[in-house]
Amino acid sequence: MSLSTKHLLGIKHLQPEDIAVLLQTAAQFKEVLQRPVKKVPSLRDVTIVNLFYENSTRTRISFELAEKRLSADTINFAASGSSVSKGETLLDTVNNILSMKVDMVVMRHSASGAPHFLAKHIDAAIINAGDGINEHPTQALLDAFSIQEKVGSLAGCRVAIIGDVMHSRVALSNMYLLKKMGAEVMVAGPPTLIPKHLAQALDVAVEYNLQKALQWCDVANVLRIQLERQNQVLFSSLREYNLAYGIKRPLLDALKKDIIIMHPGPINRGVEIDSDVADGRHSIILDQVQNGVAVRMAALYLLNPQH
Repeated sequence: MSLSTKHLLGIKHLQPEDIAVLLQTAAQFKEVLQRPVKKVPSLRDVTIVNLFYENSTRTRISFELAEKRLSADTINFAASGSSVSKGETLLDTVNNILSMKVDMVVMRHSASGAPHFLAKHIDAAIINAGDGINEHPTQALLDAFSIQEKVGSLAGCRVAIIGDVMHSRVALSNMYLLKKMGAEVMVAGPPTLIPKHLAQALDVAVEYNLQKALQWCDVANVLRIQLERQNQVLFSSLREYNLAYGIKRPLLDALKKDIIIMHPGPINRGVEIDSDVADGRHSIILDQVQNGVAVRMAALYLLNPQH
């Protein structure tokens, strides 16, 4: 099995067949992770640099663990404390690293399009671990993998993406992927946090009433409020947001069905989701974290230049 692309820069330009291969390969690696010995030699003698220009906990640890499970040699780079703080450019940084014979680059950057820029200038395979407010492809893949595990198929599944859609790279990658794989998608939240022409541009439903969105969906993917990306006041207060759009136990109990609750993390407990929901029986949030390692193993394995 192989992909039709050299890099994983986003979901937008992936073929549905590529997504299916990634999810299928992730299922095989998840089986490996259940074994007493979780390590396989698939990427032995492959060198991977984790190039993180932005803070990360889950994504970074997940990639590092995936690389170690595949027996790759890894180099971890953080922009703080590096020559970047002295004014070194992105291209110079990467070319210096590549001169050490690196095969793959896992990159997170605050600028949208940074991995795409890099892909035009270097030979190593690049995996986008999140670029600005653009895309976060491996998060969308692990979300899809987690949904598929629970409901069997993405085709026909109704997924509501709830919250700060405007500033979320996770939301955009999820919308691209779910639409490609035949799911129905709705975005829900305050009008100020949903881009104006989203419905027409991506063929998704828009709902400003949280109760109606929850009643419609099979899966609710709840997004973090990204205050660090908001350069203006888009709602009155976090308390007001929680009252209008927070996912609470009584809201779920009032539904005439069970729905699946997801969250890409980190969670703002008591803002977009209450603790008794995040830790409750509807939640598959920890499954998402576990599945992230298998999905990233699949991406690394399939994009390995020596594959």
